[in-house]
Amino acid sequence: MSDYKYVTYSWDDAHAASLDPVDRLVYRSNILGADQRITNTGGGNTSSKITENDPLSGDATEVLWVKGSGGDLRTSKRANFSSLYQDKLLALQKVYDAQPERGLKTPAEDAMVGMYTHTTFNLNPRASSIDTPLHSFLPGKHVDHMHPNAIIAIAASKRCEELTQEIFGGTMAYVPWMRPGFELGLAMQEIAKAQPDVKAIMMGQHGFISWDDDDKVCYTHTLDFIEKAAAYIEAKYEAKGGDAAAFGGAKYQTLPEADRHTTFAAILPWLRGQVSQFKRFVGTIQDDEKILRFVNSADAPRLAELGTSCPDHFLRTKIKPLYVDWNPQTEDIAALKAKLADGLAAYRKDYAAYYEACKHDNSPAMRDPNPTVVLIPGLGMIAWGKDKSESRVTAEFYNCAVEVMRGAEAIDEYIALPQQEAFDIEYWLLEEAKLRRMPPEKELARQIVLVIGAGSGIGKETAHRLVKEGAQIVCVDLNLAATEATAKEITDQYGLGIGVAGTGISGCGPAIGLAANITDRASIRTMLDQVALAYGGFDHICVTAGIFVPSDTTGHIPDEKWALTFGINVSGSYFVADEAAKTWREQGLRGNLVLTTSANAAVAKKGSVAYDTSKAAANHLVRELAIELSPLVRVNGVAPATVVKGSAMFPRDRVIGSLAKYNIPYTDDEETESLTSKLAQFYADRTLTKAPITPADQAEAYFLLTSQRLSKTTGQVITVDGGLHEAFLR
Repeated sequence: MSDYKYVTYSWDDAHAASLDPVDRLVYRSNILGADQRITNTGGGNTSSKITENDPLSGDATEVLWVKGSGGDLRTSKRANFSSLYQDKLLALQKVYDAQPERGLKTPAEDAMVGMYTHTTFNLNPRASSIDTPLHSFLPGKHVDHMHPNAIIAIAASKRCEELTQEIFGGTMAYVPWMRPGFELGLAMQEIAKAQPDVKAIMMGQHGFISWDDDDKVCYTHTLDFIEKAAAYIEAKYEAKGGDAAAFGGAKYQTLPEADRHTTFAAILPWLRGQVSQFKRFVGTIQDDEKILRFVNSADAPRLAELGTSCPDHFLRTKIKPLYVDWNPQTEDIAALKAKLADGLAAYRKDYAAYYEACKHDNSPAMRDPNPTVVLIPGLGMIAWGKDKSESRVTAEFYNCAVEVMRGAEAIDEYIALPQQEAFDIEYWLLEEAKLRRMPPEKELARQIVLVIGAGSGIGKETAHRLVKEGAQIVCVDLNLAATEATAKEITDQYGLGIGVAGTGISGCGPAIGLAANITDRASIRTMLDQVALAYGGFDHICVTAGIFVPSDTTGHIPDEKWALTFGINVSGSYFVADEAAKTWREQGLRGNLVLTTSANAAVAKKGSVAYDTSKAAANHLVRELAIELSPLVRVNGVAPATVVKGSAMFPRDRVIGSLAKYNIPYTDDEETESLTSKLAQFYADRTLTKAPITPADQAEAYFLLTSQRLSKTTGQVITVDGGLHEAFLR
C-alpha cells in the first residue's frame, strides 16, 4: 500500500541510509511508536538480528537487538535495547525442553527469563523483555510486535480466528491467547515453519507480530496489516450506522461544557479523597466527543463490566473501570456523589472477590482495590495515577480499550480476557519483581502543591525545590505570564510526561501556571476549581505572595497603601486558607498550609510600619489557622529576613534607596547585580552567620514544612534570617 488513511507512513530513505544497523532499529521503533494508532505508550517491541564481531573471539556472530524491559518505542534510544547472542537464545530451547514442568504459566516458564542473562552480548546491562523469545524464534531478520487498536479489536472478537482469515487471507496466521514468554515463542516458531509464506501472526486478545528480512519492508508490512484491519472495521462500522449507532446508541445526553466543568470541580476533590485511602492519586479528566459517545451509550455498562482485553491495557486500567449509572439530565451532584460512594464500595468488594477467587498460594498481596478509571454519563472519564503522567497514560489506555470495543462490536462481539488469565498477568511474580526493583517514590510523590507567588523570588525557588521531591506543582501568581514562565521552566526540565497528544485528555504535566488575586475570594475559588480540573485536587499550599510599601520620609503611608499591604499580607492568606479549607474537608486528606511572615514581625524599625505590622498579624494568623484547620491541616509559617537577590520586593529603585539610607557607597550607573550584592552583604553582616540569605534558603524551609519531616509541628513560625538576634524570641 502506498496511500495510508489509518496510519502515518514516516519512513525516510535518506535518513535511514545514514544510520548503522542498530540505529536503524531505533529509528524504526521511534516512528512506529510515534503513531498511537500503531501501538500504545510503553507497548509493543521491535527487534533486528544483526551481524556483529564477538568482543572476545572477534568472529562474526548474529546478535538479536530487541527493545528491553520497560521504556517506550516513541522515545527509546540505543540504550533501551538488549543485545543477545542469537545462537545462545536458540540453544535455550533445549534447556526449556528438559524442564519437567514446561508449559504455560509454570515455574519453568518464568525461570527461562532468568536464563536470558546468560545470552547477553557485550555485557549490555539492559534487562531483556519477556517477549524476547517471540523475536528470536521467528525467522525474519526484523520483527515488529505492535498493539494497534484495529488489530486488537479483531483479536478481542469472539470469532477472531475466522475474522483473521476473512480479512487477511493466508497472509496472517493465528495463535490463541497465550501469556507472553517462551511457550508463545515456540508456538510462533512452529507456525512459521508450517506456513513459510506467512509473515504475520494474529495474537488472540493481545495484538499481532510481523517480520521480514528487510527492515523497511518489515515496517511497511506492519502498516499494511493495520491499515487493512482499520479499513475493514470502519466499513462495517459505517454500515451499522456509524457514530449514531455506536455502542447501542445514546442513552444519555452530554452536559454543556461549562456544566461539565462545574460538576467535575465539585466532585473531583471529594472523589480523590475516596480513591486515595490506600495511596494518593493524581487525576486526569477527559470529556471529548469520543469518550462521551461511549459513556453516554446504552452498551457502556455491559462493556465496562466486561473489562479490557489486551494485557497492556488492564495493567494500567485494572481489570475494569467503575461505571456510574447517573442521569445528567434528571439527577444532581448530591445524587452523583451518592452513586459514586455506592459504586466505589461495590467496586472494592468486587475487586477483593476477584483476588480471592483467582489468587495462588504464592501470589503477591492484594493491591489497592480502588478503580483507576471512573466513567460518568454526561461528564466523561476520570483516570487516576501516581502522578500526572501516569494518570494521562491510564486515560490513554482506556481510550484504546474503548476503540477496541468499538471495533470488535462493529465486526462481531467483544470478549474480554478471562478473569484468571487477567489475574495471572496483573499478579505475575515477574511483574511483582519488576515493581520491587523500582526505586522508592520521592518524598512528595503523589502530592499536589500550590505555590502562590510562584512568578518570582521565593515562590519561584520554592516551586523548583518541591518538584525535585516529586510533587506536582501549581504555580499561582497575580501575573499569569510570570507564573506560566515558572511552570514552563519546570516542564522544560522534567518534561510533560508520556502519552496522549491529540486525544482530548487534559495535557498539563508536573506543573501548570494559573492566575489568582488572593484579595478576591471569587478569584481564589476559580483558581482552586481549575486545580481540581487539572489534577483532581491538591494537598498543600505555600503562600509566598507579599507586598512591601515603604513609608515616605515623614513616616507616613497613604491609607490605600496600608489597606493594600494588609489585604495581601494578611487578608489574602486568610482568604486562601478559608477557601482551601472547603476543598481539604471534601478530600479528607491531610495537608499543609505554609504562610510567609517575616523577621520584621518581631523587630520594630523605622520606615516599614505597614509591612511590619501586617507580618506581625500574619504570625498570629498562623497560630489561629493551626487551631481552626486542625487536625486535618497543619499550618506553619516561614519568616525570612531580607532576601534581596531574586526578590520581586527589591527592584533597582528600592535597592538604591536602601543603599542611600545606610550610607553604602554606589554609583548611579552601577550594574543592578552589583548594587544588589552590596545591599545583600550589608544585611548579611548584621546577622550571626554573616552570609547573604537567598530564595533557595527560604525554599528549603517550605520543603521541610510541606513534607512529613516535621509532621508533628503546627502553629509555628520558622525563621530563616541568618541569625538576626533582634528577632530572637523574648
